[in-house]
Amino acid sequence: MASSAAQRIVIENCAIATVDADDTEYASGHVVIAGNRIESVGAGRAPADLENVVRRIDASGHLATPGLVNTHHHFYQWITRGLATDHNLFNWLVALYPTWARIDEQMCYSAAQGSLGMMARGGVTTAMDHHYVHPHGSGDLSGAIIRAASEMGVRFTLARGSMDRSEKDGGLPPDFAVETLEGALAATEETVRKHHDASFDAMTQVAVAPCSPFSVSTELLRQGADLARRLGVRLHTHGSETVEEEKFCHELFGMGPTDYFESTGWLGEDVWMAHCVHMTDSDIAAFARTRTGVAHCPSSNARLAAGIARVPDMLKAGVPVGLGVDGTASNESGELHTELRNALLINRLGPHREAALTARQALRLGTYGGAQVLGRAEQIGSLEPGKLADLVLWKLDTLAHASIADPVTALVFGAAAPVTASFVNGRQIVEDNRLLTVDEDAIARSTREEAQRLARIAAQG
Repeated sequence: MASSAAQRIVIENCAIATVDADDTEYASGHVVIAGNRIESVGAGRAPADLENVVRRIDASGHLATPGLVNTHHHFYQWITRGLATDHNLFNWLVALYPTWARIDEQMCYSAAQGSLGMMARGGVTTAMDHHYVHPHGSGDLSGAIIRAASEMGVRFTLARGSMDRSEKDGGLPPDFAVETLEGALAATEETVRKHHDASFDAMTQVAVAPCSPFSVSTELLRQGADLARRLGVRLHTHGSETVEEEKFCHELFGMGPTDYFESTGWLGEDVWMAHCVHMTDSDIAAFARTRTGVAHCPSSNARLAAGIARVPDMLKAGVPVGLGVDGTASNESGELHTELRNALLINRLGPHREAALTARQALRLGTYGGAQVLGRAEQIGSLEPGKLADLVLWKLDTLAHASIADPVTALVFGAAAPVTASFVNGRQIVEDNRLLTVDEDAIARSTREEAQRLARIAAQG
């Protein structure tokens, strides 16, 4: 907990959705930040006799929520947006891997800035990046991505990805864009040892993240799981994204993706998988039994025509589910707050229809659900005393939302709400929809230049 001498920020007069276990809400309440922790949350104004108050925010017309938690992304794709726009996943990968295979350290740094900046402006306080493309001689890509997150001031998990199944082995990536089994494991372990912070208020954590069955050998999956558990970090990969993956696993391994993952040690409460669109009842039961998490990416799934994930069934079974932007080559907006709305709407197209998800369930997916999936539910994901001060003030009194009486409904069903203030670890990183920690215009220029440079290099073959 924060010490009595900690400097305090008092936020008052706002609606509050705490997303705690009881879904406690206040029509008009206060939040007190002390240092990097939430000290108190409650109805009405904050106590008048608080000491060391350095700032008071009148948040009338706003909704306070936990900061959004992104559970799946590929930052490097920021500089390949708008390509292969009418492809399914397999053809999209075939079209883009030759370009992705030519990324380098500066490209990754710039793309990470763009990806992080867009999310932070839209209320994300904890981000993650699944980076699995490591071309030979491309530089310190993990270090560049982590540096961008640190400069932005966003809490961050790097899922250090890897691939060892290239075209010559029946995979999709070019041969020069994959690592050897030994090289991938060694580089992943080095990244964990150098960058992972296991402390309560950690700003940077690392997960072990071989890419997918399409591009990873069975041995890399198996030894990657062993490595993660030896080092005490989480595991992440893509799973059950398409019908093609289902067919691939049956043809190559004689079983479906979930059974294959379980055979390699890839189910468990320390694992989360992206997409999980094509899940049978037994798959969902296996995830629930093992507490394996899911990163639901509704916009990307729609963009690539992958299908509708069975999120209501997963939640009913007890599977931890969070939301993900996915890479911005398959979700060009790059914003997580729009995924609250898209998750709700797309799931209502499924068999549960209007009973699929509610506004409050969607908000929980984007906050506490994401914290669960990343293994950080004790520290973030809800507004409760003792938790880290990661929170967002959404402005809901403008033309876009003012006539919607319920603030959570306004946030989820309405237009993308402006972010007046976003705090991470007690530090404000966004004010009036603008980043405070970095130069947005400089990032825009840099990402445009790096996208053009990558396109030139790719065109030259």
